[in-house]
Amino acid sequence: QVQLVESGGGLVQPGGSLRLSCAASGSVFSFDVMGWYRQAPGKQRELAARIPSFGIIKYADSVKGRFTISRDNAKNTVYLQMNSLKPEDTAVYYCNGYKAGSGGMDYWGKGTLVTVSS
Repeated sequence: QVQLVESGGGLVQPGGSLRLSCAASGSVFSFDVMGWYRQAPGKQRELAARIPSFGIIKYADSVKGRFTISRDNAKNTVYLQMNSLKPEDTAVYYCNGYKAGSGGMDYWGKGTLVTVSS
């Protein structure tokens, strides 16, 4: 059974940095796309950034220039470096892995809370 496990969340002051990690276990395949979504209190889940095995990385406009997504395909791990954090970045961050083929399949982690506050 495939599991995605996030780590690295926590409390940080505005202007600070955090690095999120997400490791896939139980997987015998590489995800075609891995990404980070976030859900703030009272809001819908939204894409923060996603990175395909090959192709163009996509960022939400709200995080461009501040967040950097990267992945280690050999380890089936994805990272999100978050700099210049703002209070509006406060959310639960979810790791996503997408495997194409036969209709495609999404896998989700349980989420890690990021709180940006002074």
